[in-house]
Amino acid sequence: MSEHEHDEEGYRGDATLVFGEEEVAVEVELRGYFQPIDGRYHWYGRIKKHDDVTSRVEGGARTAVLRTPTGQAEGTLTDPDPWGRYRVGGISTPPYKIEEPA
Repeated sequence: MSEHEHDEEGYRGDATLVFGEEEVAVEVELRGYFQPIDGRYHWYGRIKKHDDVTSRVEGGARTAVLRTPTGQAEGTLTDPDPWGRYRVGGISTPPYKIEEPA
């Protein structure tokens, strides 16, 4: 039996990155977990390769609002991986619905 430090929840599918007034439709794979040490929810994931995202990040954009069908949150974008996918993440309410603890 495998023991996990924390259970992760997530979202995979269509999303929208909002840079100021402009929106870019993207595909994402997100997950996250509640960190009891700092008492906050940490979420993170990857944005499927997208030329508009690449040009915006290369132009200096490092934050955007990430919107999914069940929520939205501000996230930080980091450097791309070898496949051109950008990592995105944030702390606090994630941009997707999470199960409330029982």
